[in-house]
Amino acid sequence: MAGKKIIGVLALQGAFIEHEEAIKKCGAQACQVRKPEELQQVDALIIPGGESTTIGKLMKEFGLDKVIQDRAAQGMPIWGTCAGMILLAKEIDNSDQFRLGLMDVRVKRNAFGRQVDSFEADLDIDNIGPTRGVFIRAPYVEKIWGEARVMSRYRDKIVMVQQNNLLSTAFHPELTQGLCIHRYFLDMV
Repeated sequence: MAGKKIIGVLALQGAFIEHEEAIKKCGAQACQVRKPEELQQVDALIIPGGESTTIGKLMKEFGLDKVIQDRAAQGMPIWGTCAGMILLAKEIDNSDQFRLGLMDVRVKRNAFGRQVDSFEADLDIDNIGPTRGVFIRAPYVEKIWGEARVMSRYRDKIVMVQQNNLLSTAFHPELTQGLCIHRYFLDMV
């Protein structure tokens, strides 16, 4: 296993098992992260979809928030999907909920509607190409600044952003058969 990338998947709540399986299909090692010391053992971190307020509260309760912020500042790649996108944002529209505040973006929660409004769509992603996106109570990015750059839009709404070692998607690549975004993230490590 020497030399194999170890990708941590924050396993507090949400779709972490699916990310773990996708990472393994890409040939990398995946492990669940629930404690600060586990975060020190990984080369990168995925913050999955789920309920952003719950994940944020648990992050703080388990002391993961500061360690994630420190590792991000040191250059560790971090990818947030859906709720993870919200937690990575510096600003959340009409919300003072906890966030890591790492990405130069303002997000709008549940921007495409409620659970019953969930949908799939074809997306074109810069440097990756076409893929399928699953949107479940998805946010979108209302504004970017600084080093953040748009990688994909859906109906003029920003749904994927990269900022140096940070990546965020409003949709759930782990719920499709495609591995292109997981491979892209692995290339960031």
